[in-house]
Amino acid sequence: MATERNIIAGMKVWVEDSELAWVDGEVINVGNGHAAILTSKGSKLSIPFSKIHPRDVDTQPGGVDDMTKLSYLNEPSVLYNLASRYELNDIYTYTGNILIAVNPFTKLPHLYDVHMMEQYREAPFGQLNPHVFAVADASYRAMINEQLSQSILVSGESGAGKTETTKLIMQYLAYMGGRSVTDNRSVEQQVLESNPVLEAFGNAKTVRNDNSSRFGKFVEIQFDKNGKISGAAIRTYLLERSRVVQISDPERNYHCFYQLCASPEDVDIYKLGDPRVFHYLNQSNTYELDGVSNAEEYSKTRRAMDVVGINLEEQEAIFRILAAILHLGNIEFSPGREHDSSTLKDQTSAFHLQNAAELFMCDAKQLQDTLCTRIIMTREGNITKSLDPSSATINRDALAKTVYSRLFDWLVDKINKSVGQDSDSRTLIGVLDIYGFESFKNNSFEQFCINLANEKLQQHFNQHVFKMEQEEYSKEEINWSYIEFIDNQDVLDLIERKPVGIISLLDEACMFPRSTHETFATKLFQSFKNHSRFKKPKLSLTDFTISHYAGEVTYQANLFLEKNRDYSIVEHHSLLSSSKCPFVAGLFPPSLEDTSKSSYKFSSVATRFKQQLQALMETLSLTEPHYIRCVKPNSGNRPGNFENLSVLHQLRCGGVLEAVRISCAGYPTRRTYDEFLDRFGLLAPKFVGTQNNEKAATEELLQRLNLSNYQLGKTKVFLRAGQMAEMDARRAEALNNAAKVIQRQFRTFIARKEFNRKRRAALKIQCYWRGWLARKLYKVMRREAASVIIQKYIRRWLSQKVYIHLRFAVNTIQAGIRAYFVRREYQLKRQTLAALKIQKNWRMWKARSYFLHLRVATISFQCAWRCRLARKELHRLKLAERETGALREAKNKLEKRCEELTWRLQLEKRLRADAEESKSLEIRKLQNALEEMQLESDAAKALALKEKEANLVLRNKLEVATNQSSALEESYVKIQDLTRENQSLKISVESLEKKVADTHRELVISQNETDERLRKVKEVESNIAQLQETVHRLEEKLSNLESENQVLRQQALVVSPTNGLTNHATPMILQKTPEAQQVSQGSQHSMFDSSIDSQIIKVRSNSLSDTKLQSRFSIERQQENQRALVKCVIQDVGFSNDKPVAACIIYKCLLQWHAFEAEITPVFDHIIQTIGLIIEEKDDNDALSYWLSNTSTLIFLLQRNLKPSGVSTTPQRRYPGSVTLIGRMTQGFKSPSNHGSSGTGGTFGAHEGIQQVEAKYPAILFKQQVTTYLEKIYGILRENVKKDIGPLLSLCIQAPRMSRASMSKGSRSPNMIGATQQVLSSHWHSIIKILNSLLSKLRANHVPPLLVCKLFTQVFSFINVQLFNSLLLRRECCSFSNGEYIKSGLAELEQWICEASEQYAGTSWDELRYIRQAVGFLVIHQKAKKTLDEIMQDICPVLTVQQLYRISTMYWDDKYGTQSVSREVFASMKMMMTRSSQNASANTFLLDDDTSIPFSVDELTKGMSDVDLSDVETPPLLRDISAFHFLQENT
Repeated sequence: MATERNIIAGMKVWVEDSELAWVDGEVINVGNGHAAILTSKGSKLSIPFSKIHPRDVDTQPGGVDDMTKLSYLNEPSVLYNLASRYELNDIYTYTGNILIAVNPFTKLPHLYDVHMMEQYREAPFGQLNPHVFAVADASYRAMINEQLSQSILVSGESGAGKTETTKLIMQYLAYMGGRSVTDNRSVEQQVLESNPVLEAFGNAKTVRNDNSSRFGKFVEIQFDKNGKISGAAIRTYLLERSRVVQISDPERNYHCFYQLCASPEDVDIYKLGDPRVFHYLNQSNTYELDGVSNAEEYSKTRRAMDVVGINLEEQEAIFRILAAILHLGNIEFSPGREHDSSTLKDQTSAFHLQNAAELFMCDAKQLQDTLCTRIIMTREGNITKSLDPSSATINRDALAKTVYSRLFDWLVDKINKSVGQDSDSRTLIGVLDIYGFESFKNNSFEQFCINLANEKLQQHFNQHVFKMEQEEYSKEEINWSYIEFIDNQDVLDLIERKPVGIISLLDEACMFPRSTHETFATKLFQSFKNHSRFKKPKLSLTDFTISHYAGEVTYQANLFLEKNRDYSIVEHHSLLSSSKCPFVAGLFPPSLEDTSKSSYKFSSVATRFKQQLQALMETLSLTEPHYIRCVKPNSGNRPGNFENLSVLHQLRCGGVLEAVRISCAGYPTRRTYDEFLDRFGLLAPKFVGTQNNEKAATEELLQRLNLSNYQLGKTKVFLRAGQMAEMDARRAEALNNAAKVIQRQFRTFIARKEFNRKRRAALKIQCYWRGWLARKLYKVMRREAASVIIQKYIRRWLSQKVYIHLRFAVNTIQAGIRAYFVRREYQLKRQTLAALKIQKNWRMWKARSYFLHLRVATISFQCAWRCRLARKELHRLKLAERETGALREAKNKLEKRCEELTWRLQLEKRLRADAEESKSLEIRKLQNALEEMQLESDAAKALALKEKEANLVLRNKLEVATNQSSALEESYVKIQDLTRENQSLKISVESLEKKVADTHRELVISQNETDERLRKVKEVESNIAQLQETVHRLEEKLSNLESENQVLRQQALVVSPTNGLTNHATPMILQKTPEAQQVSQGSQHSMFDSSIDSQIIKVRSNSLSDTKLQSRFSIERQQENQRALVKCVIQDVGFSNDKPVAACIIYKCLLQWHAFEAEITPVFDHIIQTIGLIIEEKDDNDALSYWLSNTSTLIFLLQRNLKPSGVSTTPQRRYPGSVTLIGRMTQGFKSPSNHGSSGTGGTFGAHEGIQQVEAKYPAILFKQQVTTYLEKIYGILRENVKKDIGPLLSLCIQAPRMSRASMSKGSRSPNMIGATQQVLSSHWHSIIKILNSLLSKLRANHVPPLLVCKLFTQVFSFINVQLFNSLLLRRECCSFSNGEYIKSGLAELEQWICEASEQYAGTSWDELRYIRQAVGFLVIHQKAKKTLDEIMQDICPVLTVQQLYRISTMYWDDKYGTQSVSREVFASMKMMMTRSSQNASANTFLLDDDTSIPFSVDELTKGMSDVDLSDVETPPLLRDISAFHFLQENT
């Protein structure tokens, strides 16, 4: 409340308003305990000081995320802070550690995805924006760290979002504590899936909410010692049983009934149909919910039942009971024959009775008797009493409510048993989802119980808030005394105290059969007539009013007695316990009370609820509470609509304003010293600027202002209520005085400026006037002189004109006469020349026509003759091709046979002598065949020469005939030309000239078209050549990949046809000896017939012993060499000529030992195991860089020089593309050259003619394993860098705050400025230091630039993601000064990228585009003048609308006071987000980190330069070993 002391004219205040609850205004004048205020609505009011609240004009436009930061912690400030945040879609707000959640009534999936949960994981409470995940994480971390149970209390009125908030809490707890699995279903999954089941059976549509929970729920999630979910339990309170049989329009019954009626497969089974035909459902006209499909929800409920452990039989029984309840409601009664008796009304009722009995699996007659009669037990026996129709209807409804209540309790017990409880668990987190305070026009027994629960919870809440206040004071070490706060214990005593509480009196009235609601109300009035919390309305005899903490509520006692009585009817129990369905019978187990005299057993609902509530409070008292208050912004469930009166009522009912009152009772205003001095330091600027201690400066400032009752803590100053307003009034007065001084000086400056401007203007006018007079005089004098000169020139011009006219006439006459004689002479000469020209052209045309005709005939004759010769040659070539193909096929068969028998020579050396004879025979056969082919080839060449000579003779004869024919034609033409007449020649010449011109034009056009076509043909040929080369490369790569896949699937090569001979042979020798190589080379062309097989069998037994000895010796020598190689690889052998020695040595040894061609060899496993052990032992970046270089080089050598088995051994040559199509076709028919094995020296790469080694399965597997280790080393190195940079990025996102004394004007020395800049940039320098260290290690180890570039690109992408996400999640980071700080850090990163060069940094600068554009947006001064198109296209083109909206709403300027974007831009952003809200991926505004491997083996191979193995030095460890001398041969 404001006082006269702190209310001054011009002050901004809040005043009450009937429409908006509170409205802002400005104080006009003050006097007589009242203030004249002009509101923003334009009205003038006179308000007492006690009803005025000061308003903070310096508050941020988007509000504060924690309302304890408000300068004035009062009702209007809290309300409008929530409204301003809700307008920006910030639905969560803190009040201390209490979270207030405003229902947005729209889906915001980007706020609740896995990435968002990862951001809030282990984040300090309050560091990020308010969120339900922050409360859940705080409770989880408190449980883990302190080993104390926690509880999260979610409250709010119907439709405020309690159920959804509870789901999100359980979702986060399952995310943090998952992985405990029982019965193939995780505990957290069962807990989450229990929500759809309980919602289907316990939620219904009400007037305020489409999915209102009609029961209270407390979920206990148990955790083991490792923090994993190990069990859970669900406890429910006060299910609204009356809703099963009675609903009002537009509400609905429980969801499960409508879901069952919408199930297409169960409708016929249970004889159901449209919900409109059932009495329990058609009492309301609402059957469907907007945007909800009952059939789909039914399927979800079924799936959820599967997850929580309800089997199919139990599910069928559950829905059978629901169908029975629906049929039960359609049973109607009419008066019977006897007095006060009843019977079924019609056949429809009988039909539904029969269906209900079948579904309950009981006797239909017995069910009818149970509904229409009552059994009274006496000493003499049982008396059956008939019930009238109304009593029978009540009896029917009681049965339906009892069955549904038992079914709901069974579901809860089943879920608890299925999930399981951990008896060894010592900690738990309880989530309470309970109804909020309710106050309607008509309030009955349900509202009474609900408000009792809220009174209990409010008492617990008040104690917790008061405890937090005490902890805050103790933490700051200030002196404080006991603070009084309003307690509601008197209300609780009024309701539940024995023996005169309302519940006790209600139970007492229910025990007497003749009690009515009038007698019950009279008893209440008599007992509590003097109670301050109890009132009696004047116009009602049975209503009573209770003053709750949230306000007064008037209850109607009409139905209190009926709803409090919970009779257990023995007939119902005995009927259903005898059901043939085990499930139904299990809901009604036999009881020991069946022998009672009365069939009706009384049980108090209020007493049972009070006991449950007491147990709940005892559980909560053993836990550390966390509070979430859900608020419904409007009654119409419309997004973007904030109703002040409704929200204010909910804040009062939710206890938020009660917490504000508790805070106001102590020190409601608390500010850190730097914030306090920033705000009020201007009241004493000279003194504050010279103090280095902020606490001392604050104390001195408060003393100079003569304030008392304040407290100075360790980091904050605490002020009493009203002191902040008083200081703001003084601050406003100081600002007003300063404004007056500024205005006076400014007005003086303006007046002086205006005087000087007028003086300069007068002087300028005088100057211009004098100049105008002088120019006017000069103009007159100049005009007189000009007139004399003009007269002179006019006279001369007239005389000259006459003379020119006469001369022109004379010249014209002379020219005409002379031209006449010249034209006549010229006409005669022209006619003579024309006749000569016509004769010449005509003779020329005749001669040319004859010549062209003769040339066409000659060419046709030549073409015909050449075609004949070509067809003969083609026929001959086809015959030769057939013979050549047959020979080639025979040769291929012989070569295959030769390859099949080659391996036999390697095993049996003594058979060479016997095989020489057959070998020589076959060689002679082949030589004979070759000689025959040579003879045939010579004959074909001779025939071709003869045909060429015949062609020459024919060509000579043709030339002679042509000459003779041309001579005869010329003589004939001359004779014909002489007989022509000149007149016909003239006519024909004219037509010929036209034709020649047309022909010339057509020739030019055709020539141009020909040139264009030739150019296009050349382009097409070049493109075809490129495509042919590309296809050739792709075919090679495809064949390699297919061969690798085939080898990997089969895991072996082709099985030898003589396995019987090798079963007892020794293993294959991995290192081939020179003798073995000679045998292999000498047996390439040997052939064996059937007789050789018998010889092999005879000699095998003699050679077996020698083979074993030789193989054993080779194996031992091989193992020694492998151990030496591994020992050398373990050591850091360094680099030779910038090439890793280890990789080169490994490859040369494997190539020398022919390990790539072996089917079985252990050397690959030894090398892989060695690399793995080294990486595990040495995980520092230097060692990882060394092995990254070695593995990449080894992969390069293997990829370039190995090929899978089964691929053609043709050397990988690239033939240059031919210019013409004939040339390309000729190249396509060229046969590939023979293959050979590659040597150990030389250069290995993609040179032409390099021959690849055919790799077996172990070699291919080795290459894949090395590739895996390369990716693993790369990933470990990348994660190490991220771990080093990650903590620094959290410090780089926000500029460190400097003390006010260090930043004041008087202390800004050069040394202090330098020290400040050093502190601000130290974190960025640390990051650059890490990057420089990494780059130097990578370059020192000669890591390929491609890998270095990829690594730094991903590191900078990680920096971009972390900085950008932190910027969007922390409001304090979205400020102008913080943007400048981040921008300076990014400039240092840019400088580092430039220094590192593009070879190593690559596109790293582009990876920072998100944070660069976001920071660029923050440091713009005139954001309000920018349009949305300018922002999205020019300033932030890569940012989405959601990201821009997030930054714009969180932006605040702590340096210049600039505003965010305009309201029009905000509206456009909202419209665009609404359009894209259907796309879930478009709603998220956070970035994901890329953890993939950004390169492939092919890309790595292409990006590396060729490796020359000839200049690699041999390590000293291998130089003295004779087996490794081959390493030095080419060095």
